Amino acid sequence: MTLGAMVAQNVFFWVIAVVIAVAAIRMVTTNNVVHAALYLVGVLAGLAANYILLAAEFVAITQVLIYIGAVTVLFLFGIMLTRARIGRERGLTARQWPIAVLVSAMLGGVIAYAVLDTFGDDELPVRDSFVADNTQQISDSIFGPYLIPFEVVSVLLLAALVGAIVLARRD
Repeated sequence: MTLGAMVAQNVFFWVIAVVIAVAAIRMVTTNNVVHAALYLVGVLAGLAANYILLAAEFVAITQVLIYIGAVTVLFLFGIMLTRARIGRERGLTARQWPIAVLVSAMLGGVIAYAVLDTFGDDELPVRDSFVADNTQQISDSIFGPYLIPFEVVSVLLLAALVGAIVLARRD
């Protein structure tokens, strides 16, 4: 890997990291539950972009399909079906939020100390060759022998979603 590629990869990582951090902060500070779900999409998309920077394409596509495509849609269905208020909601933030921020900062410091103490001087291994068919190998090993159970679970989840909509909209 050339120096220019390493510098570009680092720049893109930090740009994506800033986007993830801003979206995560907005996700927990917004007063609108739909906006919070959309900020969650931004966080998950940023994580998928970082997986692509790490040359883990299969994990990135799985992140997009499962978390952005399914879990976030499930959150939005839950918001719509429970008839929660869609607009601004006051009073969601408790009065103890400064204590929560302090505890979160302390927990982050403890985690950072533990990681740096354990792995501070270790260097990441450098790959000599890039395996171009990594995604194909992973997908063949998963979906080859387990294709039928995967499809059965997909149909079962679709039936559960349709049943939940029917039960929720019965009135």
